[in-house]
Amino acid sequence: MKLTFNIKKAEGYSNKSQIARVLTENWVKNNGYCPNCGEITLTDFENNKPVADFYCNNCKEEFELKSKNGKLSSTITDGAYSTMIDRINSDNNPNFFLLTYSKQWSVDNFLIIPKHFFTKDIIIERPPLNETARRAGWIGCNIDISRITNAGKIFLVKNSQVINPNIVKEAFEKTLFLREKKPSSKGWILDVMRCIDRINKTDFSLEEVYVFEKELKIKYPNNNFVKDKIRQQLQILRDKGIIEFAKRGNYRKIEQ
Repeated sequence: MKLTFNIKKAEGYSNKSQIARVLTENWVKNNGYCPNCGEITLTDFENNKPVADFYCNNCKEEFELKSKNGKLSSTITDGAYSTMIDRINSDNNPNFFLLTYSKQWSVDNFLIIPKHFFTKDIIIERPPLNETARRAGWIGCNIDISRITNAGKIFLVKNSQVINPNIVKEAFEKTLFLREKKPSSKGWILDVMRCIDRINKTDFSLEEVYVFEKELKIKYPNNNFVKDKIRQQLQILRDKGIIEFAKRGNYRKIEQ
């Protein structure tokens, strides 16, 4: 995988955003691959399909590319809020490729956020455009990736270091079980995963997860057995290889 862009592809363009779009899309087409099945070639959609940029000919996974010059930030600017919410609730919501690059047109980070990690609470509604704007009243959104659990941010390139594709594929496959879950069940799993991330260490105890009981109770006011629910999610995560059992009442994160 080459980390430098083919700047010849931008010849004839003068607009900076167009140059960035052409170079980043060309790089992904020639260097990206499908983390789901391992297919080494991605196909770009023709005619500017509004919801995706690439797809895998083998497994039909779809991908939308977001890129920026500079560091990977906690939020990503997206399109219309209502459209994004509709996409989250649909079956054809694409996975997100995020790419950051340097001023020297070289890739710093390239990661995928699988579509099953997208929930309504990570989509932040922006204020409507004022009355003098061309699209007065239009409401856009930001994607808050800081609210996405670490397991949902799978790096193909991290800090200019290429990650072994087998590691990427394994990390992607581990989370596919979330696609089979109903929204309410998936919400509980993701919330407990976020709690584990916030403990911010590899080894953690059940008691440390219980610290978030009150917070989870506020989010799920109709559940009177939050600790039981926490233990249930930890069991699921252990069975799926996201965490492992260390000893009674203690667990260990399995890092990508």
